[in-house]
Amino acid sequence: MAPTTTTVADEAKVASIKTLTGAELNSVPSEYTYIKDPNDQADASDPEHSIPTIDFAQLTSSSPDLRSKAIQEIGRACEEWGFFQVINHGVPESLMKSMIEVCHKFFDLPEEEKKEFQSRKLLEPIKCGTSFNVAIDKVRLWRDFLKVIAHPEFHSLHKPADYSEVSLEFSKQTRQVATELLNGISESLGLEAEYIAKAMNWDRGLQILAANYYPACPQPDQAIGIPPHTDHGLVTLLIQNDMGGLEVQHNGKWVLVDCAPGAFVVNIGDQMQILTNDKYKSVWHRAVVNNRATRISIAVPHGPALDTAALPIPELLGGEAPKYIGMSYEEFMELQASPAAYMMPCLDHLRVKADN
Repeated sequence: MAPTTTTVADEAKVASIKTLTGAELNSVPSEYTYIKDPNDQADASDPEHSIPTIDFAQLTSSSPDLRSKAIQEIGRACEEWGFFQVINHGVPESLMKSMIEVCHKFFDLPEEEKKEFQSRKLLEPIKCGTSFNVAIDKVRLWRDFLKVIAHPEFHSLHKPADYSEVSLEFSKQTRQVATELLNGISESLGLEAEYIAKAMNWDRGLQILAANYYPACPQPDQAIGIPPHTDHGLVTLLIQNDMGGLEVQHNGKWVLVDCAPGAFVVNIGDQMQILTNDKYKSVWHRAVVNNRATRISIAVPHGPALDTAALPIPELLGGEAPKYIGMSYEEFMELQASPAAYMMPCLDHLRVKADN
């Protein structure tokens, strides 16, 4: 089937989900219909279905024993879940709430005022839109988004007025937490703390503030905020308002993430899976919607420098053959956003083919 071709003008005609839901819908329009299998849902009351918790205070402790304990727990979480929550990280909860509030203010702006930020370019410093990629979407997603690049160069919106100040402080503090976590992950693999950071040119690495707006849905079992996917970077840190909706695939079931107030939810991305030659998995996750209130999440993916290619780390192979070929991070992101990788495991495109 030939790919759909649309123009930017065509895409601009697709209403934001905020506009759509402002019309008091009683049902989900057909182009948004997405049916989930209820048999794939984990039992929420099962204690086995809780993501691990990492105490950041232990990771940064002057006590070698406490730090060693945290590093071991990070390694276990990366290997068994690919997800964990981080508590006692030092980022003020008030700052996290302010970041959610300024993003909410942006989504509340009149549609005309947001149009200047609509763009097709993958690495546009500031871009907003709806769904995933209107040009190739087979099913529309129940979400609007805002993506702002905060590193290696900081960019900011000029509206709402307080976005710039709040996002600058939030991005700096979040990156500090991500750096410590990356060092902990590196040590959990038996490497020097800064091994991965140096190999991936972390000082020039990409950081994106990706805000998602999921309004209440009249039939939440027939729509999806974001379908199953993996993240393209090294590590992603996520915060959300009081409405949950992040689900993680674990042992073949979808687990609704229930995190502590003020915690970061952290997951490892595709570049980390490549570096570790599949030891640490970039896990499938999705965003579901609800019929009660708007959910806002802010995912902060952190990746290598755009010109840097991740390859399996030689010290970790232990005689095993590398499972991946190299590709620059920018090329990998372009591939993930292309029709060739639409809702498919992007890593499969880089996997070394076994000899027949």
